[in-house]
Amino acid sequence: MFEPHASDRYHLRMHRARSVILNEEELVEVRAAQRTFEGAYIRTSLSQFSMALVIIKVFTSEFYSIGALFAVYGAGVLLTSLLRRQQGNKQFFSEIGEDGLNRKKFRTSGNVVVVLTALSVVAYGCLLWLTLKLGNG
Repeated sequence: MFEPHASDRYHLRMHRARSVILNEEELVEVRAAQRTFEGAYIRTSLSQFSMALVIIKVFTSEFYSIGALFAVYGAGVLLTSLLRRQQGNKQFFSEIGEDGLNRKKFRTSGNVVVVLTALSVVAYGCLLWLTLKLGNG
């Protein structure tokens, strides 16, 4: 998932990613993408952790499993944000291929959407199962 020395492989205006100096428009674009995508995942993760803490602290011990589910879901969203960041870094830089040619590929965040959808479906399925288990037990 994470590439060693990726900053040496990605280039912008013939500079390595780690040593490039962005102009004002590029800097605004990078910041906007970070606010939109990375910030949203972090805020969602923090809200899930907060909900887990409220459930564990306020409710009785029967609800601990639901609180733990919210904590695990928050951790999953946090890991998904790392995946989104890693893929988002590729959107601003071009890659020098093995043949020495500059390539700039646009990739949608479809992989992140699939991961987050699968994580959410599993989490909501577990939440439904745990809620039904509370009523029966």
